[in-house]
This record gives sequence, C-alpha cells and structure tokens, in this order.
Amino acid sequence: MVLDRRQWLTSAASLGALGLAGGPAWAQAAYPNRPIRIIVPFGSGSGSDATARYFSEKLAPILGQSIYVENKPGADGAIGMLSAKGAPADGYTLVQGGISPSVVNAVLVKDLAYDPVKDFVPLLGYGRNMNVLVTANESRLKTFADVQQQGRAATAPLNVGTFSTTLHLAVAWLGEATGVPFTSVPYKGQSNVLNDVIGQQLDLALVDLGGASPLLRSGKLRALAVTGEKRSPDFPDIPTVLESGVPGYVLYSWNAFYVRSGTPAPIRERLADAIHRVMTSPETIDQLYRPKGTEGIPLSAEQMRKLQLEEIERFRQIAGKLSTVLPR
Repeated sequence: MVLDRRQWLTSAASLGALGLAGGPAWAQAAYPNRPIRIIVPFGSGSGSDATARYFSEKLAPILGQSIYVENKPGADGAIGMLSAKGAPADGYTLVQGGISPSVVNAVLVKDLAYDPVKDFVPLLGYGRNMNVLVTANESRLKTFADVQQQGRAATAPLNVGTFSTTLHLAVAWLGEATGVPFTSVPYKGQSNVLNDVIGQQLDLALVDLGGASPLLRSGKLRALAVTGEKRSPDFPDIPTVLESGVPGYVLYSWNAFYVRSGTPAPIRERLADAIHRVMTSPETIDQLYRPKGTEGIPLSAEQMRKLQLEEIERFRQIAGKLSTVLPR
C-alpha cells in the first residue's frame, strides 16, 4: 500500500472514529499498574532507539507509569522480536516493529523463529523515513545519472554500504532495475557506513534520510536520490529514484509499536490512544519528526496490518526476481 504524504497525515482524522479514546472505564483503571517496557530490536544509539526513548518519556505521564527501553539487537531485529514473542500478552511489553523485523525477515529468513503477522498485533503506525543514496562530497559521482553511466562502464562494481537486510535487498533491487552492478557492503550500524562514505572507502551508501540529514546539511555528504514517492519537503532539491527513471522504486523505513497477539482490546486501545497523542503533538513534530525528516503515519491497527501484509507481498515479489538475494 503506497500512500502519499497527504493520505498519511489525513488518516489521523479516521482514528477518532475507531474508538481510540480508550476502552471501558475498568480497563483504564486497572491498566497499567506497573512499569511498561519497550523492546527495541536494534542497538542503543540507533535511530530506532532514540525514537523509542522519546516515546517512552512522553508516554509515561499519559499512562501514569514508568516506561523503560530494552535493547535486544541482532539478526536484523529477529532477536528482539523473539524476546517480545516470549512475553505475556498483557500490554506490559511493547516491541518496535519495522520494515526489517516485521516484513523483510518474513520474506528472506528461512525458519524464522517468530511470525510477524500471527505473533504480534500492531497498535499504531507512528513514523516513516525515506532512504537516500549518498556519496562523499568530493566524489566523482555528482548525480544519479552518473551512478548509472559510470557504474555500467566500471571494470568493477560500485560498492554500496548498507546496515540492514532490507537495504541489502534494496541495493540488489536497484542494481536489477538499472542494470548497474553493485556490491553491497554490510555494516552493523549507519554511523559506520557514513564515516566510510565520507572517507571515500565506499563509493556509495544507501541509508536512512533522517540519520544522514545533519551530514547532508553540513556538506560532508552529497545526496544523489531519495527513495520516496515524492521529494522530501526538507530536501526538495534531491530527486527521487522514481523520477530518475526507475519505475516502481519506492522504499520507506517505517515503524510501528506492536504487542503480543491476544492482548485485550481495551489495553490495545488505551496504548494506541496514548501513542497517537504523543505523535500528533506539536512538540513531537518540531523536536522529533521535522529534524529527522520523518513523516508521522497515524495508521490504525487495521490500516497498519494492511500495510504490513501488502509490504510482505511486495518484497516477496521483489526478492523473487533477484538471484543475488536468497533466503537465508
């Protein structure tokens, strides 16, 4: 399901009609009565970690309980998701789902120890970031057209730094769509990728736009294309891959909070209402979303599930066309 920016934002209005003002009075009184944890399936210091900590701080006074973040990195989010799967379905453990742990792992990982659809239910989608193809400011690659021209003529493939299975898949997809040979170089985190691009140890990197924004603004990196449906309003001079002649190439890193399947509906509704209040506040938009180039995605649980299922099918079709990316 590919939605434009207006649809993402106006869908907030539909949440009021879904009864997210909270469940029955007894549920609000009984829950929560002890601390809540948010499992982040990525390391501390990551963009996902920073976002989860922001939400934990803002949700605590709304829910009347302390909320703590627990990092469970590894296996592209699978370790954290598996830990959340083992928690009771009582609303006291949330997990931060996203494109890798909730979609791409289901496509690429053989014998995945959790089912991102059956084991978890989304509470609310709360943000998405487009990705960006970057190079060093001193690089000979000035435009996306240069990447295609020089990449096809090069004696060796251009190397592209990535830090997730999703981005590895995206690089293979880009190579297949453009006819340019790329070598994806995996890293454990985005900061290491960006350092090596700046140092020109990598030709290119495909990374999260929000994390790269400070380096783009400071002139240490050059952006060649973004992966959104439309140009980023924060970087209107950067063309999209789509408009650069690659049909259908749209990629966002999105996030949603999930709980275990079987969590009572009144608890899920209370959590969703609290998350919605935080994500739509002017403070969050000014302090969290806008500096990172993030778009709020106030999708209800039903809308978020629909998006997740459609993304799984979309990436299954993409992976099926790529001989370089095989299930692990």
